Amino acid sequence: MIYHVLPGDAQVEAFKRTGIAGELIVCREALVSGPIDAENLESFWHERAAFILSEYGEDEIEYHDKVAGELSKLCDMTVDDEVNLWFEYELFCSVNLWFCLALLSATDATVFRVEPSGLAEKDRWNGFATFDPPALIASFEHRTELTPRDVKLGAAFWDAYRHKDHGELKRLAGNETIAFPHVVEVVAAAAEQETRPAQILREIAAVGEKDFGKIFREFKKRAGVYGYGDLQVEALLNRL
Repeated sequence: MIYHVLPGDAQVEAFKRTGIAGELIVCREALVSGPIDAENLESFWHERAAFILSEYGEDEIEYHDKVAGELSKLCDMTVDDEVNLWFEYELFCSVNLWFCLALLSATDATVFRVEPSGLAEKDRWNGFATFDPPALIASFEHRTELTPRDVKLGAAFWDAYRHKDHGELKRLAGNETIAFPHVVEVVAAAAEQETRPAQILREIAAVGEKDFGKIFREFKKRAGVYGYGDLQVEALLNRL
């Protein structure tokens, strides 16, 4: 069976128009925020559901169905399965990718990474946002097959990130592989995640800007490496 793990619902409709064969799994998580260091996977899902409820007011049962239920499918892959991971470069997507690889590391599935091909360097953090079906097809045609070493490296990135071991993240980023482009920039951003995004928002707010849309666009311009969506930025603003 062929599977495609998409980075969010925003890419689903365009992907369906590509004609690329395979079953969809949608990653609806945002593991860059909230608790991620549970003792086991069952506890992990329960802690995440409780966090989503407290942070965004979303239903825990719906979380287990539409989020945990989707990603848990990765644990059941076999040697006959092919998994295509459609993830972008920034920290938000990188962390979700690392988590998926941690789940897949216990399986014998064949794993590919599908990157947003053709982006200009200045647009590298924008990912698949503007990709139409032909652009998605081109990205799929340039996909990278991950070696078992790459999959284990991704799982190691996840383990270091969830333990906030920034020294280990930096060490892992020194491994030579084409599987994780821009990872050096990403782990450097991770090391400042507790302070830098909030500081950038303070700087934006200091000039008197009140319109959230403008604040969000300016934040993306200055801190695109984090890949935060409006929910993460709004939550940060509320804590300032």
